[in-house]
Amino acid sequence: MAMAEMNVFVHHVFFWLKNPGNSDDLKLLIEGLSKLTGVSTIKSYQIGEPAATERGVIDRSYSVSWLLIFDNKADQDSYQTDPLHLKFVEECSSLWTKVVVYDSVNV
Repeated sequence: MAMAEMNVFVHHVFFWLKNPGNSDDLKLLIEGLSKLTGVSTIKSYQIGEPAATERGVIDRSYSVSWLLIFDNKADQDSYQTDPLHLKFVEECSSLWTKVVVYDSVNV
C-alpha cells in the first residue's frame, strides 16, 4: 500500500502511563488497544513503544503509541464514537496521565 497515492486519514495517539515502570499497567493498555482493532473502520494499525533511537529531535518519553490508518475523516469520526472505543476509554483511562494525538491527511 502506497499511502501517498491514497487519500488516507492518519490518527496517531501517544500515551504516558501513570506508572511507566509497571508492567501490569503496560499490559492492560496494550490489551485494551488490541481490543480496539475490532473497529471496522480501521484500515491498518500499529501498537508501538519508543524505538531505541537517539537524536535531539526524538521524543522517547511516551509509554505506548497507537497508530491508525483510516480511509477518510468520516471513518475516523465513526471510530471516535464506536462502542469499542468508548469502552476502551472507560476501562483504560485510569492508566495514563497524558495523551497526545496527531491527526494528519495527505497534502
